[in-house]
Amino acid sequence: MLEAAGVVVFALTGALVAARKRMDPFGFILLATVTGVGGGSLRDLLLDRRVFWIEAPSDVMLCTAVALTAWTIAYCKPGTLDGWGAKRLLIWADAAGLALFAVVGAQKGLASGVPIASAIAFGAMTATFGGIIRDILAGDRPMVLWSRDFYVTAAAAGAGATVGLAQMGLDARLVMLGGLAAGFGLRAGSLLFGWSFPKLPGDDTPPPSG
Repeated sequence: MLEAAGVVVFALTGALVAARKRMDPFGFILLATVTGVGGGSLRDLLLDRRVFWIEAPSDVMLCTAVALTAWTIAYCKPGTLDGWGAKRLLIWADAAGLALFAVVGAQKGLASGVPIASAIAFGAMTATFGGIIRDILAGDRPMVLWSRDFYVTAAAAGAGATVGLAQMGLDARLVMLGGLAAGFGLRAGSLLFGWSFPKLPGDDTPPPSG
């Protein structure tokens, strides 16, 4: 259920980018799908597992449904999905997807018996890879590199909290909520309050995201 929610949220971000780029329905489907399943695909390949959406094609169907719904809205109400409000929705939906997939990736890593550090890395990769593919295919600078905002750091925090709470033997729901709160909370704080690492001295150009 948690992974499906992450797929839907990230698929929405892909569809929003497709709307901004004025793509056709198949462009919407492509961006929504690669964003929704990209991070989980990388995770499963590295874990030498059958890729999750091959076993459960319902995830690809969800991405397609999100994409076609978004295209229909964009076609019937031009400008609805590519204005300032849509850009804010993209950023916050991406933050939610980031937190969801950080938790899922860490949980999958732990379930596969990898070391703690590797489980955290799996969470961070699962949370960020789909968005990176989305932005590259759309010809944009990946959101992870937009500014000094916490991005990979937020994903790692969510994954780290998930692993840490799981190692403490807490209830699975508490582990999930703690991981989501850490990942989304840090990303939200960065977006709202400018939380970031200090800028390197001697350069006024904002460095990549943390």
